[in-house]
Amino acid sequence: MLSNNPQTEQFHSCGGLDEYDLENLEKKSGFCEGEKWGESDMDMDSFGCGVDFFGDCSAQIDQQQQQFADFGNTINHFYHDVTHKNSLCADEFLKTVHVDSQKSELIEPEKKGADLFPSASFEILNKYRGRCRRLNGEYMNIPRYDAECKVSCGMSVETIIQLAAEKFIQSDESSVLSHPYRSSMLCHTEEDSEGVQLVQNLLACADKVGEKQYERARNLLLECDRMSSPGGNPVQRLVFYFTEALYEKIDRETGRITPKGLGKKIEDPLQALKSPDTTLITFHKVLPLSQITKFAGIQAVVDGVAEARNVHFIDLEIRKGIQCTILMQALAARSENPIEHLKITAVAIKSKASIEETGRQLTSFAQSLDLKFSFNIVMVEDILDLKEDLFDLDEDEAIAVYAAYTLTNMIGQPDQLEHLIRIIKSMNPCMMVVTEVEANCNSPIFVERFVEALFFYGACFESMAECMKNDEKHRCIAERTCFSSAIRNMVAAEGEDRKIRHVGISVWRAFFTHFGFEEMELSMSAVYQANLVVRNFTSGSSYTFDIDGKSLIIGWKGAPVSSLSAWKFQCPM
Repeated sequence: MLSNNPQTEQFHSCGGLDEYDLENLEKKSGFCEGEKWGESDMDMDSFGCGVDFFGDCSAQIDQQQQQFADFGNTINHFYHDVTHKNSLCADEFLKTVHVDSQKSELIEPEKKGADLFPSASFEILNKYRGRCRRLNGEYMNIPRYDAECKVSCGMSVETIIQLAAEKFIQSDESSVLSHPYRSSMLCHTEEDSEGVQLVQNLLACADKVGEKQYERARNLLLECDRMSSPGGNPVQRLVFYFTEALYEKIDRETGRITPKGLGKKIEDPLQALKSPDTTLITFHKVLPLSQITKFAGIQAVVDGVAEARNVHFIDLEIRKGIQCTILMQALAARSENPIEHLKITAVAIKSKASIEETGRQLTSFAQSLDLKFSFNIVMVEDILDLKEDLFDLDEDEAIAVYAAYTLTNMIGQPDQLEHLIRIIKSMNPCMMVVTEVEANCNSPIFVERFVEALFFYGACFESMAECMKNDEKHRCIAERTCFSSAIRNMVAAEGEDRKIRHVGISVWRAFFTHFGFEEMELSMSAVYQANLVVRNFTSGSSYTFDIDGKSLIIGWKGAPVSSLSAWKFQCPM
């Protein structure tokens, strides 16, 4: 988390909105009506923390540059998977995201000495050598997560996975080698030791699956079954769901149907992520991540349209529109260049009735703010049907595009992704704000994808354990409905069946750059919003911020989980 220096409070004098707490924002927006909004999905989590939005206060922000200098100058890449990211062309990106890729651009070039490892497929673990050192605070001038002990004095899930990886490699070695993890790392408790052994078994099983030694893999899975549980500690739960995924992977490869594999009915992973279940509302309300990205992202939009009196906000995944209420509130309170008209356009391929209800609620909220407002829906059966003339565009309006966890769902259909970006480009927006998962889980090589997913979901499971320690019931249901199906799909499925695909900011940067978009610097007020959010949570000190290029990387105890970036179209010379 960024410094909590009292001087940062000077930001509040910059003007803009007063602090809005949960009750005030809900009452003003009308979204507290349970019969209408009680089953909303991922956007309800925007409520629950105070928020200030800043207008044109660049002079005062400049005075704070020294305080934020260390943060603003930190360039720390957690992943180095795209060797020539600045010159990566669209065709190479499509190879990266396409299911028929011959070689994933997420894979580092082969290193000398790789043949020293008996399981060559686990050479990917070497990539964490630098990652571990950076997370130890050598290059990152942000508070180290191990400085405080909020829930348990045991090791983090990531550290347990790292130790398990080291032990896995050592267990098959014929000689002493140099390993990517510190050999001095010791387990703090018996639970930690059991966790390391459990993850080691899981890695060994994945290795056997990668080598198509399915019977040996099944034997190892039996041991993972014995030691894991959906009701255990974070490591036990993590291994439980990855074990299920490996059972399904073996079934798919062998053509068998077993009770724990293909015989177990699993909800479509994309639908599970968008389920309107009230448990997921609770899940997202108590986890700070979505609030961080929403408030910081909308602040970036507010800064980007600071001079515009007519604003057109195009939302690619509006859901219940909570992010829109944040924007409306900020624009309505603007004193300089008062807003004359705000137009919001929702782009969708289904759920028209739900989006229409969202529009009615937003219209009512705009009236309460005395904000001139219009709401439009661009509904198409397929993204490939999207055309510029479907949008109600005016010459005197500033267009801002908002894409929160939307583009990743199109990675498996690169033609749709490219078409969408070309349509956005044709509208010449003043900016596009993108929030995405920060993980590289799209490799066509099974074991590499497995290891990346294990580290990523390890951070997710641990964050849920700490943030939802007072709501075990909803945490368990959320893991069972949301993460379980995502893990199974990412690990077990191939080709068009694999719908859950994540790539890191380096790949997105190369993709956007090819299409003529230039990365924008996030304002200090946007960064401050992120820091303001985490102060409102007891688990806030476990969230870390880093800058990659000009994008904000949000991490859990240093492990990257999400990115926030802003882009503008670079007109040709």
